[in-house]
Amino acid sequence: MAARIGVVTFPGTLDDQDAARAVRIAGAEPVPLWHADTDLHGVEAVVLPGGFSYGDYLRAGAIAALSPVMSSIKAAAAEGLPVLGICNGFQVLCEAHLLPGTLMRNEKRRFHCSVPELVVESNDTVWTCAMTQGERLRIAAKHGEGNYVADEATLARIEANNQVVFRYGVNPNGSAHDIAGVTNEAGNVVGLMPHPEHSVEELTGGSTDGLAFFSSLLRFLTAQAS
Repeated sequence: MAARIGVVTFPGTLDDQDAARAVRIAGAEPVPLWHADTDLHGVEAVVLPGGFSYGDYLRAGAIAALSPVMSSIKAAAAEGLPVLGICNGFQVLCEAHLLPGTLMRNEKRRFHCSVPELVVESNDTVWTCAMTQGERLRIAAKHGEGNYVADEATLARIEANNQVVFRYGVNPNGSAHDIAGVTNEAGNVVGLMPHPEHSVEELTGGSTDGLAFFSSLLRFLTAQAS
């Protein structure tokens, strides 16, 4: 039976259907989750996709972090539910304090769109366990507020705890320490600015490296079930 992976839709979400398609291509079953719904419908993992939740009013992800579905996701994540936040989803996870740091406007105040090279810093997470440390992935990116910011104490802590999951090969947005993605201490919640769901087919993304996120999750779920 295929793993059931929830894909959340907030008002303003753009990439929920892309995320659902990526889940399907990876061999799992996408389950739609609405922002106002507190029921996670028994999913085995959750993806928070990209877009402009609630129009990015106040701060990107700030209102979405207070939505009913996030209350359920926070409780489930504390119990070990795997959660992946992509772009705006990463911003939501930071605003919900499921991940350290925050995302600010890109350093040069310009919207960034490219297929950057990411360096895998940690494969000790649910979403990267099928990857190799030091591996380089090509993952599509598109964001205006992807500049990862944290105070020096937080940066020192996440570096020491191996919570930096990805770094940019070439920093496109001014992120501290070239950080492209981080994890919580337990390794079940991961957020990153680039879009793995846009890099699952050669035809549209020029790379299938994004599939490694979902194959990592499925490897973890299979191991948990055995």
